Amino acid sequence: MKEIAPGARRRTAWVKALFLACFFVAAIALVHFTRVSDYLQAKTLSRLLHEAGPWAPVLFILIYAMGVCILIPGTVLTGLGAAIFGPYLGFAYVWIGAMAGAAGAFLLGRTLGRDFATSLIGEKLKKYDEAIERNGFATVLYLRLIYFPFSAMNYGMGLTRVRFRDYFLGTAIGIIVGTFVFTFFIGTLRDVWASGQWGQLLTPRVFISLGLFVFSFFIPKIIRKMSKGA
Repeated sequence: MKEIAPGARRRTAWVKALFLACFFVAAIALVHFTRVSDYLQAKTLSRLLHEAGPWAPVLFILIYAMGVCILIPGTVLTGLGAAIFGPYLGFAYVWIGAMAGAAGAFLLGRTLGRDFATSLIGEKLKKYDEAIERNGFATVLYLRLIYFPFSAMNYGMGLTRVRFRDYFLGTAIGIIVGTFVFTFFIGTLRDVWASGQWGQLLTPRVFISLGLFVFSFFIPKIIRKMSKGA
């Protein structure tokens, strides 16, 4: 098998990186200059999902996954899922959609950007790249638990040597707590709003959801302190 010349590899890497950059520009333009943003509202999206009937969960998961890939903030999509489906089904559909989107973005970054990133890595950065490969699961899990920006990390990890399996498992476990807390809080408020019984705002369930939501903001600090003490 004929070996590809270094010059040809570099050109291929640049072409792939250019495609990735064009994808980001197109994604930003799609969100900001088309009607896509209209569907990032609970009423509009709820109506669309209602029309999908029994396929609504599948459609929402696909929308969530594509939204992650085109850099729509995960908190927006998660809030919509909780507001439409409630705290428990909302959590399940959001988690699956987030995982699908995270995997898709990672593979895009790995396919189109990894070669370019490799060409820029010097000896110093190469050591960090190798360390991420060795400790991929722990690295991804830690960054997910401290709420490292979701979309940036999806693509960023694709540029490193981390194994897909380590990335996927670290993400799957790392986003569970934050996703559940957020969907439980929004979904609980949604249930109270839908029932019209405002006295339910004083029920234990609402206080628990509020407490978990507030506590979630301290999780990154707790994780950092634990990692420093280890």
